Amino acid sequence: MTTMLLFLQLFEMHILLSAEKLYIHTIIIKTAVLATSIKLPTSEEMKNLSLADIAIAAGLADEFRDRLREYVHIDPYCVPDPFTDKDDCNYSVILDRKNLNRIVVLLANKKGTLPQLPWSDILGERLVKMSVSKEDALAIKHELMPKETYNFYPYRRNGVTTGYLMFAFQICG
Repeated sequence: MTTMLLFLQLFEMHILLSAEKLYIHTIIIKTAVLATSIKLPTSEEMKNLSLADIAIAAGLADEFRDRLREYVHIDPYCVPDPFTDKDDCNYSVILDRKNLNRIVVLLANKKGTLPQLPWSDILGERLVKMSVSKEDALAIKHELMPKETYNFYPYRRNGVTTGYLMFAFQICG
């Protein structure tokens, strides 16, 4: 009798694990579909953001910064913008899934920095990361931060600067 009970418990665990795997695969598929349908907001869409949109993006940027600090050290001062002729960065934006016109963070990650950060843990369910060209990143920066330079916070891993961040709570103009 105990053997049969043990078998039933193992069978139930197998069913639960199978259902959990199916659920995980469903989430991955939904995320992949969403990621392929994301487009950058236009200059006009960024100009039309309401004060509430900017406040929400700023709050999300603050939450993002707190989660990111679990993995990196963010310097307390800004440095010159990374958009130079000789920069060696990959550019990305962090967007709000609920309104893709809300840019939460602009990232410039130095190429070849390993290991990669656990972005799914850092982003959570609300945010999405999208790679952009240097030109698009520069256009976004000029739209959100018209100030010419010193807009990016460096972040470090193991004492080495591995990238630069511009947060939505810095938006001016």
